[in-house]
Amino acid sequence: MLKCGIVGLPLSGKTTIFNVITKAGAEVKPYASGKTEPNRAVVPVPDVRFDHLVELFEPKKETPATVEFVDLAGISRDASKGAGLGNAFLSFVGESDALIHVVRCFENPDVPHPEDSIDPCRDWEIVEMELILRDLDVTENRLSRLAEKKKLKTEEMEEKATLEKCVAHLIEERPLRDLELDPEEIKSLSGFAFLTLKPELLVLNIDENQTTDDSIPEMDRLKELILQKDLKMVKVFGSIEMEMAELEPQEQKEFMDDLGITEPGRDRLISQAHSMLGLISFFTTGKDEVKAWTLKNGATAVDAAGTIHSDLARGFIRAQVVHYEDFLDHQNSFAHCRESGKLRLEGKDYIVQDGDMIEIRFNV
Repeated sequence: MLKCGIVGLPLSGKTTIFNVITKAGAEVKPYASGKTEPNRAVVPVPDVRFDHLVELFEPKKETPATVEFVDLAGISRDASKGAGLGNAFLSFVGESDALIHVVRCFENPDVPHPEDSIDPCRDWEIVEMELILRDLDVTENRLSRLAEKKKLKTEEMEEKATLEKCVAHLIEERPLRDLELDPEEIKSLSGFAFLTLKPELLVLNIDENQTTDDSIPEMDRLKELILQKDLKMVKVFGSIEMEMAELEPQEQKEFMDDLGITEPGRDRLISQAHSMLGLISFFTTGKDEVKAWTLKNGATAVDAAGTIHSDLARGFIRAQVVHYEDFLDHQNSFAHCRESGKLRLEGKDYIVQDGDMIEIRFNV
């Protein structure tokens, strides 16, 4: 399951964003007094295709794709040196597959900003620098241990070369996601859980008065930053959307119309989080269960079979496949899809497409 760590400065509104995301009945575990265990919740990925298939098949059980969100305490300036909760929380960030970086764009005199002013670019840079310094520390520690060895194995020599490349990049205050690494180098770094190698989604936490770009501080600089760093961005009306989630659907729609948004911030954010790792969904359907499965983009039919159950991959024969859109275009009928050639049998090397409806044929 994809795990997204929510990071940001203290008082940026991370927990508000977490509550916006997890409104769908998810259990929220509060921070225990004196402990550093973060809030966690597993939430379904919004998908109109899945909803429609559930409506069509009326299954006994419905299982959407899910994402786990982890609400981490604020990363203070100098956290890499132990300030605030320091490395205790940086270790939780390391467990995440992707980062949801919340930056505060709203003014609120009742909640003073820890840096005394609203500057989203500066705030992003503070947190980013703490993540860079943490990665640099991990890299240099490993290189020091390698330097103590009299003779390095071949794989250790290759690891050393890759780590030296990382150090040179990090010293320039650049995140590792900006560094060109080949698949083998990325694989060799997987055990280090580098924070700046993780995909990052920038969430602008705005208030109800910030409905236009002109009303968001430093928005032009933010756009340049997003373009330069190749980041994804989502705007969320944090406090108002948290309150809005308590309303009836019609009242929610009225609020959204007033704010000029067509879908709730939670849906936009969850969908972006699911897709930024290059993930796709495929579906299995039937009267017993309709289920959305998560798969890496570019994965094969036998990978999909293994995602469902290892026995299906081991005894894989063929995958019966029809794409969701083709299913819709043919009156939601497998028979009609078969007649038109849209329902077909594929081998183990077939590249699964986002929205495929799949039935695995196997023999064990």
